[in-house]
Amino acid sequence: MWKIIQITFFIYLVILSVLDIRTRKLPMWLLAAGGICVILSQLIRRETPWELCLFGAAAGCIFLMISKMTRESFGYGDSLLILLLGVAVGFWNLISLLAIAFFLSAVVSAAALVFGKFHRKTTVPFVPFLGIGYFFVRVLGGVG
Repeated sequence: MWKIIQITFFIYLVILSVLDIRTRKLPMWLLAAGGICVILSQLIRRETPWELCLFGAAAGCIFLMISKMTRESFGYGDSLLILLLGVAVGFWNLISLLAIAFFLSAVVSAAALVFGKFHRKTTVPFVPFLGIGYFFVRVLGGVG
């Protein structure tokens, strides 16, 4: 049952990734719906200790402050999704997920710069990388 919830959440991330690639915006109603599902899932299943969920949410709040300080160079939608992921997977899994996401986005961005597909001011949708990180950390059960 729990694997079905994880795969369903991954499909949710795929949908958000497509929206992020196409429009560079994430609908607030869709993020709110995901938040409600994450909270209900945590209340019902309680796989992750609440302290780790709380610290994961705090990490998302830090990203919200980064979004504010950078005038949304790192979007609010990305930060809200990180907050959701923090509640869903807990602090330590969120750190692993973010490490994968930032590493992959850096590799893709560097390759695109080298091959002339991007220039310095090109923005890259980040949600697909969060989805890949989630897939490795939760669906596959880790990277090591």
